[in-house]
Amino acid sequence: MSADPKDELEGTEAPFVSHLIELRDRLVRALIAVGIAFAALSYWPGPGGLYDLLASPLVSTLPHGTTLIATNVISPFLVPLKITLMAAFLLALPIVLYQVWAFVAPGLYSHEKRLVLPLVVSSTLLFFGGVAFCYFFVFGKVFAFIQSFAPKSITAAPDIEAYLGFVLTMFIAFGAAFEVPIVVVVLARLGVVSIEKLRAFRGYFVVVAFIVAAVITPPDVVSQLALAIPMCLLYELGILAAGLFIKHTQAPEAAE
Repeated sequence: MSADPKDELEGTEAPFVSHLIELRDRLVRALIAVGIAFAALSYWPGPGGLYDLLASPLVSTLPHGTTLIATNVISPFLVPLKITLMAAFLLALPIVLYQVWAFVAPGLYSHEKRLVLPLVVSSTLLFFGGVAFCYFFVFGKVFAFIQSFAPKSITAAPDIEAYLGFVLTMFIAFGAAFEVPIVVVVLARLGVVSIEKLRAFRGYFVVVAFIVAAVITPPDVVSQLALAIPMCLLYELGILAAGLFIKHTQAPEAAE
């Protein structure tokens, strides 16, 4: 009888205090990365320039000469600052995620690393893809659709804080919706549902996607379709990816 294979993590244990020190160092590096990105964005294009960029899809659909308004005294200073901080975090996100990965990876087996790292990278890219899709495609269509219904007696002058809240809600909604393939892959990999059941659930998911889109988007057909249709397509992508993912992330003993 052959001896049991040696545990690849054997002898890699470290004292608890060492883990705390490493965690502190990783957090400091992540904060430094965010701080550097914030300083760079504050210099160029600047908080005002970032807000103008964020507001351009709406401003381009407003009547000529109309701009956004600020109903709070400190809003012209505070709102662009919030946007700069948000953009700095997104810009530094690869470094932040690397620090998280570098802290967690030493305690993972090889097959677990093959499981976690692709999920972290793909979920980040999908979230950015959802935000970009919302900004470059959805906003222009939605704002133009809404303005087409505005009565001639009304002059649209949205508040900058209300617009920021709307934008963040839409970014989170589309970013989270684009994570559908990750959810499908994780559920299949953990054995919660089989790929066959995921295929059988396809028709029900279409209904769920349109219900979710109706709840979290503005009450217009453009934004609802723009969210529901990509969710359905990404669900199909998740089913295809699940089969490949399960095949390449099995533990050695399970593969045998």
